[in-house]
Amino acid sequence: MVKAQPSLPLKSSLFILLLSLLLLHFRLSFRSSPDRIQPQATCSNYIVRFTDYKPASDHRSYLESSLRSEGWEWIQRHNPAAKFPTDFGLLSIRDSVKEAVIEEIERMGLVKDVSVDLSYNRGLLSGAFENGKKRPGKIFTSMSFSEEKHFNYSDLSNSSINWSRHLLMQRSQVTSLFGADALWRKGYTGAKVKMAIFDTGLRADHPHFRNIKERTNWTNEDTLNDNLGHGTFVAGVIAGEDAECLGFAPDTEIYAFRVFTDAQVSYTSWFLDAFNYAMARNMDVLNLSIGGPDYLDLPFVEKVWEITASNIIMVSAIGNDGPLYGTLNNPADQSDVIGVGGIDNNDHIASFSSRGMSTWEIPHGYGRIKPDVVAYGREIMGSKISTGCKHLSGTSVASPVVAGVVCLLVSIIPENKRKEILNPASMKQALVEGAAKLAAPNMYEQGAGRVDLLESFEILKSYQPRASIFPSVLDYTDCPYTWPFCRQALYSGAMPVIFNSTILNGMGVIGYVQNPPAWHPSSEEGNLLSIRFTYSEVIWPWTGYLALHMQIKEEGAHFSGVIEGNVTVRIYSPPAQGEKTARSSTCVLQLKLNVVPTPPRSKRVLWDQFHSIKYPPGYIPRDSLEVRNDILDWHGDHLHTNFHIMFNMLSDAGYYVETLGSPFTCFDASQYGTLLLVDPEDEYFQEEIEKLRDDVINTGLGLAVFAEWYNVDTMVKMRFFDDNTRSWWTPVTGGANIPALNDLLEPFGIAFGDKILNGDFSINSEQSRYASGTNIVRFPRGGYLHSFPFLDTSESGATQNVLLDSGTIKADSSILGLLDVGEGRIAVYGDSNCLDSSHMVTNCYWLLRKILDFTGSNIKDPVLFSESVKQDVPLYEDDNRLPSRRTDVNYSVYSAVTGKDLICRSDSRYEVWGTKGYNLQVRGRNKKLPGHHVIDLGRGLNSTYYTTRSRHPKFTKRSKGDSLGNKYLGLLYGDELDVPELVASHWLVPAVVAVTGFILFFSIWRIRQKRRRRRRSGSGRLPSL
Repeated sequence: MVKAQPSLPLKSSLFILLLSLLLLHFRLSFRSSPDRIQPQATCSNYIVRFTDYKPASDHRSYLESSLRSEGWEWIQRHNPAAKFPTDFGLLSIRDSVKEAVIEEIERMGLVKDVSVDLSYNRGLLSGAFENGKKRPGKIFTSMSFSEEKHFNYSDLSNSSINWSRHLLMQRSQVTSLFGADALWRKGYTGAKVKMAIFDTGLRADHPHFRNIKERTNWTNEDTLNDNLGHGTFVAGVIAGEDAECLGFAPDTEIYAFRVFTDAQVSYTSWFLDAFNYAMARNMDVLNLSIGGPDYLDLPFVEKVWEITASNIIMVSAIGNDGPLYGTLNNPADQSDVIGVGGIDNNDHIASFSSRGMSTWEIPHGYGRIKPDVVAYGREIMGSKISTGCKHLSGTSVASPVVAGVVCLLVSIIPENKRKEILNPASMKQALVEGAAKLAAPNMYEQGAGRVDLLESFEILKSYQPRASIFPSVLDYTDCPYTWPFCRQALYSGAMPVIFNSTILNGMGVIGYVQNPPAWHPSSEEGNLLSIRFTYSEVIWPWTGYLALHMQIKEEGAHFSGVIEGNVTVRIYSPPAQGEKTARSSTCVLQLKLNVVPTPPRSKRVLWDQFHSIKYPPGYIPRDSLEVRNDILDWHGDHLHTNFHIMFNMLSDAGYYVETLGSPFTCFDASQYGTLLLVDPEDEYFQEEIEKLRDDVINTGLGLAVFAEWYNVDTMVKMRFFDDNTRSWWTPVTGGANIPALNDLLEPFGIAFGDKILNGDFSINSEQSRYASGTNIVRFPRGGYLHSFPFLDTSESGATQNVLLDSGTIKADSSILGLLDVGEGRIAVYGDSNCLDSSHMVTNCYWLLRKILDFTGSNIKDPVLFSESVKQDVPLYEDDNRLPSRRTDVNYSVYSAVTGKDLICRSDSRYEVWGTKGYNLQVRGRNKKLPGHHVIDLGRGLNSTYYTTRSRHPKFTKRSKGDSLGNKYLGLLYGDELDVPELVASHWLVPAVVAVTGFILFFSIWRIRQKRRRRRRSGSGRLPSL
């Protein structure tokens, strides 16, 4: 008997139906997974800032009488600040109506802005991110209570967003190291100085303190005590009187502000209320041993400005993210705050101490010098929670060391004259001018140097209100202190060298530049130097900036020597109380600059800073995906931050490296041997693409590119829901913006792919590590292309790897290409981790030197240019298989290109300032990417990203090169798309597939039923379907 077999259509229909149901089940389970889904909270808290201080009840009445929208509720705050006027309110707004409510609130005349009430979390040791996932709370530096914990470079290199601020202390009496006993003998002990300690609280009956004036609690926990020990320790360093762990100013009046819970959590609103209370209580000094990388958190930053404007001297720790550069923490990186770094007992910069420069000013400007000063911070002795002493280490302990010094210095001024003489600027002047400069560290490691209590005491004894510049000297012959300036002399034809100094105005909280700054050379050669200035026309609070943009004139092209002179600027402030005339002061900055003849073109390298995007404000993911506890790219990606070791290497190799913070149209390609692009994240103007093509082919410019990974599936997986901002954090791009980079390289027939490759390889016995790099998928015939066996660790590649035999079979991937193009030369490499000191496993400086030899001088290394790697046929990938842009990210918010005008800024040569650049006849235009809607907020960087302006979703166009799969990635993974109809349809794709499968199954079942009826009436022969 012949048995009928299930037909192929039936099998297919059953398979499709089963697959559809599984997909639908997966989608539902994915959305319900506690690790992946947005918590089902219905409301979020928002801070509404008002233009004036009024009783909270008045602000509430104003909102209730003017706000027509529903779905919000005023949150009553029960804390000591409630009896004073306030400038903000806290609202609970239902998530479903938050856009409409916030938009209406921000239109109200007495409202300044609306921001999310961020949560601050100082988690023990692990920091803000753990195993690639974000911990609850805002990204903020954490505390450590491990007394034996010490830092080393290896640890930090694997967790640079180890936001942990491990406390630094030392067993010896820190007061004796600064000579505090000399002032004690004179009768100065901090008497009648109000010291606000913002920390974890303090016990009222602690035996180490003689003058605890007030304890306040700003948290949601019902206690004033310190149950962790950090606040007690900080207070002990400042004012402890135990013989084993003496503080600097034992008679200081302690005001303990408990702003962190036992779980080390705080909220912006708690800080704002506590800051307001500190101002109302007329504090003299405030210590904040915390910080984080988010210098664009406007409610917090602006309240710090208000604190210092109220004549409260704020001291804060610079951060424990050293030895990496560009890791300054806020608020210590603010010019009105005394930022403190840490040293050990041998006057060496502590490995944990964060380094400068500040990164607020990048890409068009240059960072400021921070920290301001350094203090002993390793194994310092301080008070335990209830009794006894212990030792800890960290800049969060170096900070109270300086705060204790400040309290002692404040007490030397008679109480009735303190407010006339002492302010945040005059105290900083006394500290930086009295500091002892250390021999080995540079100014971005030590600031002015180690605090010298007795020298600062002498300065304050005879202090008269004045303005000054910090630092007051820029001496190219003083190495290593003036690194990186002393590393590379000035020469004619270079991009302006920018030096960013700080104006300290001890004459008043507000000041003005009376006359434009002027350059006064001390000799005839000094006229070869041309300086343009950018500066704060209004100096508030207490501080401003003065940036020098220095160029050597054309007639100095062959000059070799030293140029000396002074820069002067006159500052004035309104008359003080009882005075009739304005206060004025002339500030002097001394310059001593090395000048050399213009180097040959082949040795001149131009670093592209303009196309780098960092955190904040965008979620720019890390470059090495093997680093699980550091998900953000926040070190600035500058030559003098996380690429500073590479800069030193190039300088040693005889190269001269300049920085371009403006578009490619703003440099003269005939002056440079190589344009160096490393880890670029931004888009490109069409004018840039066209000019670069001409620069390479016709002008002979060399182009060296070090790219990074880009994989949409992996980016989607890296998204996380922030329970504080009630929003999804999605990577703005990959490690690099490969779709944009491919547009730039398209005229040369070169393109990168979307693999994420990891592994070791060797060229000419040079062992290297390829860490989350990408692959080359297009390369012209005649070029030299190096390929090596790697596993693809991207989300899409992981599935293919399962098919390999236990991971032992690796497909060759092209990672290095070298090509002659017209008059120029191009080298492309798929990984930048080997140049970035943040997470470097092995460096590839040897490869960089060989590449620059090729691109700049046409020197071809025989191994790199072996005939065995020459391309006889072009490598080519179809357009529809190239990496495509995500359409669910509003790139214009983060980009300097998308939705912006093409213009050369003040980092460019003087002759193109404010223009479109060299040889551009076409009018500059806004760049609008397919798939990205343009939003030009028309405001400065600070205000653009941290006031939460609600934006209605807009329809977007899909890029011609974007694949259908990428278009619907947002649906499959729950992304918040820009198209509102799609947001409501996250279930659409699996549902459509399921319905289609069911219809197909039902149709085939009907056909089978008809055929069975025919068989019953037929010959009985078994038909074959």
